[in-house]
Amino acid sequence: MGKSPQARGLTGALMIRSLILLSLLAGAVVGGRNQSYNFDVEYIFGAPDCKEHVVMGINGQFPGPTIRANAGDTVVVHLTNNLHTEGVVIHWHGIRQLGSPWADGTASISQCAINPGEVFTYRFLVDKPGTYFYHGHYGMQRSAGLYGLLIVDVAEGEREPFHYDGELNLLLSDWWQQSVHEQEVGLSSAPMRWIGEPQSLLLNGRGQYNCSLAAHYSNSSSNQCNLKGGEKCAPMILNVKPNKTYRLRIASTTALASLNLAIGNHKMLVVEADGNYVEPFTVDDLDIYSGESYSVLITTDQNPNNNYWVSVGVRGREPKTPQGLTLLNYLPNSASKLPVSPPPVTPKWNDYNHSKSLTKSVLARKGSPKPPSSSDRRMILLNTQNKLNGHTKWAINNVSLTLPATPYLGSVKFLLNHTFDQTSPPESYPANYDIMKPPANINTTTSSGVYRLQFNTTVDIILQNTNAMAPNVSEIHPWHLHGHDFWVLGYGEGKFSEKDEGKLNLENPPLRNTAVVFPYGWTALRFVADNRGVWAFHCHIEPHLHMGMGVVFDIEGRFVKGIPSEALACGATGKLMAMDGKYP
Repeated sequence: MGKSPQARGLTGALMIRSLILLSLLAGAVVGGRNQSYNFDVEYIFGAPDCKEHVVMGINGQFPGPTIRANAGDTVVVHLTNNLHTEGVVIHWHGIRQLGSPWADGTASISQCAINPGEVFTYRFLVDKPGTYFYHGHYGMQRSAGLYGLLIVDVAEGEREPFHYDGELNLLLSDWWQQSVHEQEVGLSSAPMRWIGEPQSLLLNGRGQYNCSLAAHYSNSSSNQCNLKGGEKCAPMILNVKPNKTYRLRIASTTALASLNLAIGNHKMLVVEADGNYVEPFTVDDLDIYSGESYSVLITTDQNPNNNYWVSVGVRGREPKTPQGLTLLNYLPNSASKLPVSPPPVTPKWNDYNHSKSLTKSVLARKGSPKPPSSSDRRMILLNTQNKLNGHTKWAINNVSLTLPATPYLGSVKFLLNHTFDQTSPPESYPANYDIMKPPANINTTTSSGVYRLQFNTTVDIILQNTNAMAPNVSEIHPWHLHGHDFWVLGYGEGKFSEKDEGKLNLENPPLRNTAVVFPYGWTALRFVADNRGVWAFHCHIEPHLHMGMGVVFDIEGRFVKGIPSEALACGATGKLMAMDGKYP
């Protein structure tokens, strides 16, 4: 565990992070610009997979507009809720919200939901370059289509540590034809009515249901899609020129599916993960879990007379959803010219050795900040599926998260202790728990309690996966941390124990904001709690979070200053404002 933070002082990593923050804040004042956007959120008719459906759009479009800024800029988004009957928030996934925890966009945690007809202004610094995205974080609005890309380029006058001639973007998602409200009711019912696997995979918001772009290669019963360029579900073609190098930015905002991406006849050089540079490595295909983002470099050095498939398939679940497809179109070829070969075959859904090999290849680029050599606190978080009064739940250390009516940030700021459970959840689980079998006691409890972390302490989190309620079932869980990046120190099989300490990587672990825990395995994370606020840490699978699979960290939120009044105008903080006309 190491010495106390007071005795140890700031580690080298903390000093580096502090210097970076100071320089970026200075840049935001001196050289950074305001990048302003107006977002009108509303339901619109769309046909993401060729079947008309109500989708959640921004400014009349789906997916939402791409936000683009330079490191050191301040992004300002004026969001108007035109949904009529429900609230809304937007989370800026991967943006650390340094000094602006109220702008994190997490309902009941960092802010109140924005009511119909209201306008809320998000204002936040984008402190480092990378590939990010945004999405709804209220109910299951991400599943309804509330998402878009957020790209941060290097600060003006700086260069990326790799060269490319052009840039392409892929925002990956999954799609159901049931309404998101029907999905929510099913998950909350007793017994649960499972929503099933998605009908389609979308690439930049477009997919095809009941037909395939590549049907003519197979003897299957799939119909060949006969799409015209103007149709809303026609694939977004990736146009390239021969003998060039392109940066392909990829982000996954899927609600359920873990995915695998491949480009026919082309290798990919991975250079960035979750907004952090990695030691470059080459792959034929790439697993990408919900909440993750990557940049890869591709070189268009294949036969220029041909076009090539870009394919996305399901991993980690028995695939009942067809591949998502688009084309890498070598100009000046026509986009109607289909490739000579069928799309790349997605690796077998349960080939976890392939998945683990790819995941373990992600290492920090030379010169990246190293983690502190020891931690001040360790939490072991057991991921379990349980029951509560007939309802199916997901739980951490046998506690399923429920969110309060008053946002945590307001409650801890103004010491409104009656608004949420004051007992923190357990930090570990019984040593005799058998992770290879269904839980002996399937019953769980619920709580709105939080973990309180001291500012500038180093925290280890061991994510421990286990068997679900059904025998021989252990699911993949991608975990996302708000407000911070963490170092991924390692992955392992079975139950984490002292013998695994020596396996942890303290030399070049990657910095990420999302990390997967594999079936029946563990994942070790380390982060420095250097950003005051109240932050969510949760499974990024939308149904799992909806059923309680998350925890909340309070990092001295009582000392946060400058919270806009409209962020907390609900629940107990709203009542305080109504009585006094202002915060106490």
